Formats: sequence, structure tokens, C-alpha cells
Amino acid sequence: MLQAIQLQFAYNPQATFSYPDIHCSQETPLLITGKSGTGKTTLLHLLGCLLRPSGGRLIIDGTDTGLLPSGKLDRFRGKHIGIIYQSAHFMSALSVLDNVLLPRFFTRATPDTDKAKQLAARLQIDHLLHKLPAQLSKGEQQRVSIARALINNPQLLLADEPTSSLDDDNTDRVIQLLQEQAALSRAMLIVVSHDARLKQHFSNSVFLEG
Repeated sequence: MLQAIQLQFAYNPQATFSYPDIHCSQETPLLITGKSGTGKTTLLHLLGCLLRPSGGRLIIDGTDTGLLPSGKLDRFRGKHIGIIYQSAHFMSALSVLDNVLLPRFFTRATPDTDKAKQLAARLQIDHLLHKLPAQLSKGEQQRVSIARALINNPQLLLADEPTSSLDDDNTDRVIQLLQEQAALSRAMLIVVSHDARLKQHFSNSVFLEG
């Protein structure tokens, strides 16, 4: 269970955000929507422990993240949270397989090549593991991003605008894929997007007011 209670964040006195309470479980994936400028990406970074809130509490599976010192928070994020960014960030000189395994390296975990290959097979990119990211299509890169986000068996999977440049058919496929992979990995799924088409895929949603 994720609980975000009265989260606030301030970049400066003129740019502050106050968020509604948020609850998410494995059984009920969450969609967070809102117009540009409502702080969606900031909220994703707060939920992903990339930013610390200036007020409120974030509790992930019983851990009050605000009580963790910086070093422990970094380790907690690496072990328990997977993030799929809007733009893929790959190490261009590394193969797809090594890019999928990178989170294991950053958390000083033993490389799990078998797990990476299993994820790749589930996502139908196992034939691409030897290639470089630049040799992949946008859709293939997206699947690599999903595999990388899942490699550490996260409790929480966050996706930032995963359908922003997709047509209707591919939008449906990507959301179904995210929900399927989160369910298989027993991870909570939170999708942050301005894309109104996604509402039909989620029974649990939060709209950020301007």
C-alpha cells in the first residue's frame, strides 16, 4: 500500500504545489491526470523519492520515507521503486541486456541475467538483448525501459506520460502491457499523464486541479 498524505513541494515561494491524498495498492492501479502546470511530474518525482516533500508524508509498504536519511532513501528507491520515464535514458555504449541490468549494478545487487532474460521474453524483446539501444525502435526502447524498471522486483512502478506520442491502438497496448507486467510482478502501478484516453483503463484515478 502507498499512502501520500498532504504532500507539498515548493520550488520557490511563487511555485508551490499542494496535492490531494493518494492511496494505491497492488489490486488497484492508479492514474494521475491534470493539465500542464498542475505539478504532475513533480508529484511523480515525490512518489519516486527523487524529491523530498516540503510537507506531508509518503508511506510505501509501511516505510515512512520522510524518516529515512539520504543514503538509506537512495537505497530504498533503488530496491523498491521502478520508474519508466517519458524519454528513455540508456547508456548508449551498453547492450540492451546490460541496460536492463543497470539497476542491479547501482544497488550493488548481484547481476541477475536469468531474470533479465525472463523479463525480455515476457516483453517480446529477448531477440534484441545483444543490440545497442540506438538500433531499436521507439516501441522497443519503451519495452526495454519497462524491463529495466522491473529488474529489481519493485514494490512500486511509476510511469511518466507513457502514451504521450502514441495513437489509440498503441496507447491501449502500452497500458495493458504496464498493467499486466505490474500484476505479474506484484507491484503497485501509478501512471502520471495528461492523456484523457487512459481513464477508461483505470477504476482508480486522481485529477490534479490547476
